[in-house]
Amino acid sequence: MRFEGLTAVVSGGASGLGRAVVERVAARGGKPVVLDVQEEAGRELARRHGSAVRFVTTDVRDEAAVERGLEEAADFFGRPPALAVCCAGVLGAGRVLAREGPMPSARFRHVLEVNLLGTFHLVRASAARMAAAEPNEEGERGVVVLTASVAAFEGQIGQAAYSASKGGVASMTLPLAREFARIGVRVVTIAPGLFETPMMQGMTPEVRASLSAQVPFPARLGRPDEYAAFVESIVTTPLLNGCTLRLDGAIRLQPK
Repeated sequence: MRFEGLTAVVSGGASGLGRAVVERVAARGGKPVVLDVQEEAGRELARRHGSAVRFVTTDVRDEAAVERGLEEAADFFGRPPALAVCCAGVLGAGRVLAREGPMPSARFRHVLEVNLLGTFHLVRASAARMAAAEPNEEGERGVVVLTASVAAFEGQIGQAAYSASKGGVASMTLPLAREFARIGVRVVTIAPGLFETPMMQGMTPEVRASLSAQVPFPARLGRPDEYAAFVESIVTTPLLNGCTLRLDGAIRLQPK
């Protein structure tokens, strides 16, 4: 499967890793649909690409909103998605036992709802539509790419909620791949390390330099276009399925 000619849905596609995927799919002749709550950024991205990119305001926590987004994508481009990339996420940093008291359950729940439940919403809705599509010569109907994090495996102090959500994403990868094998849909998860995204851009140059120095090689933050290139590699490599792949420059997070 190649980017050229396929319809893709990308949650969190208005910025960061998701935006890089949208840009790459469009550059390769695909038809990406941006599902995001960032209306201004999403509409600007769609305007810049004209009819090649569609933006649909979508809160991934809302199952019905995700369904509407996929319906609009199919109506606009005339075909169901062959690729779904789940990039919508929040960091939700905070200690469980902070100075002001225990973490409110609502904060923990919010991170799980966006990162884990939001991912599930896009997976279920996309897979249902892929199942009805015509397979290619290898019997493949679609590819689903999830986004976990190295924090799923080496969560730092203050990342209990984030690590739990991303650990859940990584853990459901193999069961999903095994289940979707019968419909010809692959599921692969990327676990990024430290990347140059809007989450990082709010940090001081000193903090960013310190983080970059922790990466063995190359000693820098990852670039969103590298994530997008990895997504393309997954799409074009049929044997990649049911695995979580680290994209991290060999970093292993320290406790804090």
